[in-house]
Amino acid sequence: MKPRIVVFSISALAGTLREIARDYSGSANIELVPKAYEDALAYARHRYYTDTADVFIAAGSNGAFLQNQLEAPLVIIRTDGFDVMQALASARKASAAVGLVSYEHSFDELEQFARAFDVPLSTRTYRTPEDARRAVRELAQLGVKVVVGSGLVTEIAQEMGMEAILIYSRQGVVKAFEEAIRLASAKASGGVRRNSQAYTYHTEQDLIGNSRAVEKLRNTIRLCGSIDFSVLIQGETGVGKELVAQSIHSASPRAGKPFVAINCASLTESLLESELFGYEEGAFSGAVKGGRAGMFESAQGGTVFLDEIGDMPAELQTRLLRVLSDGHFYRVGGQQPIKANVRVIAATHQNLDERVKLGMFREDLYHRLNVIRLRLPPLRERQEDIPILAKHFLNVSARELGTETKRLSDSAIRIISEFPFPGNVRQLENVCRWITVMAPAQLVEARDLPPELKAFQNGGANALEKMAGNSPSPNLWLAESGSVLPATGTPALQTSSGMSAGKYPVDTASTDAFSNPPVPAGSASWLELLFIEAEKALESGQPDVMDALTAQFETTMIQAALKATHGKRIEAAQRLGIGRNTITRKIQDLNIDVKDID
Repeated sequence: MKPRIVVFSISALAGTLREIARDYSGSANIELVPKAYEDALAYARHRYYTDTADVFIAAGSNGAFLQNQLEAPLVIIRTDGFDVMQALASARKASAAVGLVSYEHSFDELEQFARAFDVPLSTRTYRTPEDARRAVRELAQLGVKVVVGSGLVTEIAQEMGMEAILIYSRQGVVKAFEEAIRLASAKASGGVRRNSQAYTYHTEQDLIGNSRAVEKLRNTIRLCGSIDFSVLIQGETGVGKELVAQSIHSASPRAGKPFVAINCASLTESLLESELFGYEEGAFSGAVKGGRAGMFESAQGGTVFLDEIGDMPAELQTRLLRVLSDGHFYRVGGQQPIKANVRVIAATHQNLDERVKLGMFREDLYHRLNVIRLRLPPLRERQEDIPILAKHFLNVSARELGTETKRLSDSAIRIISEFPFPGNVRQLENVCRWITVMAPAQLVEARDLPPELKAFQNGGANALEKMAGNSPSPNLWLAESGSVLPATGTPALQTSSGMSAGKYPVDTASTDAFSNPPVPAGSASWLELLFIEAEKALESGQPDVMDALTAQFETTMIQAALKATHGKRIEAAQRLGIGRNTITRKIQDLNIDVKDID
């Protein structure tokens, strides 16, 4: 039986969804349903718990609503910096006055983009349809002629007589369909082996590069393939952990059988449990008649890949330990043990040794998983591969856009090769996408590179800001990174990604005043204090540490700027290097009291 996928859309995106759904009609039964929010939630629950749908697809605010409420597999159609750049490039051809309305997250760095490429740009965010309508109305009052946004936003803009560009790319929709089909295929058979189905996964030959590190990794993958033991893959964000896991599967006797992947950090504990182990009829309210097989059953004879294993809840760690120790498991609500004929490959970006010491990960499970440990090198440890990777990603981006591949000049290659890429291969891929859209000529010079690379080359403070932080950046250039704070004169602080602050020299004349404010003798610098504060928050298990500290940082910066300019917001925004709309919005969002600032 083919996978059963339900796609929700009530907006302009429906046309694109319908067109792409036709392309996948041979691979899955895809149904487009014009429902949203509460109606979509009720419909999805009914379809999932009556076992008439496997996976759901949605986008924008509707997708976010369902993601927070729905207890079934859901794939969100996402936008990235590449989609934004494509849409803005199209909008710029239509009018000089462009507006962007994005869901929840603002793109503050787009103001830098607008200044760099002479695109008058106004940005707004929304959470509800009413927010979206209000945002578009504000842009119209500002004289904006073209609006970039979601299907909902584009429909509202067209109603108001404005031109509209859909922010979603065809490639983004295709990725969502492929992810949904892959997820549904792992479950559709109800645990029956699918030996007749052709499975195609990555192999070690898909690892691009000629460095010694890559050659060693290829050899290790072949070795891991020949030994049917559990494997623990450790590596930073963006190094390609799932690609390596698939390559191990392809090199093993289990090749041709299912490779089932699940992200342990992306599902609630109850849903993760039922997805892994399945459930019996009557196990909980809404359980389908006859029960449902989990991934350990669906992957019989193959491989189960547990991504972000460090985030697995403690109770499920105990259940997984039993599978690894005696090879059996129980469905949720089940009484009969089921034999698990699977190989387990786990991956994490976290330091599991440290999590074991802190009592956040079971030591016995750690040893069961850690039969073979595979450390993936970050991109900065194989910099000689960067030119080859860049050429590959430029070719891929050109094929996606149907354009001629751009070439890097010697000076551009030198800068890209020296950049530390805290987001690793994924960040390099996004840089190449940026270049494909934004570089003005076929031969890409150093001056045509994305702002963070040019800032790094010049040692400017922007490089520090873009590379700081330990979570994916929402900005246009997608600088997914570890905490890299290269401030000359500041003691080297070991970050979670293993990089040391101070490793990359910067212009001390422009940063010393910022990175080394006057402190009493014997006191710690502000970076050391920040590190200590972050460490305490992380060790205490405080949620949303990055958001909390970022809010405090932004509040302090805005208060200081307002004090320095005697409360003049426009001048304060200019001094900070942000837009006046941005500073006004942040004063409101952060609830900054400006009455006593003069």
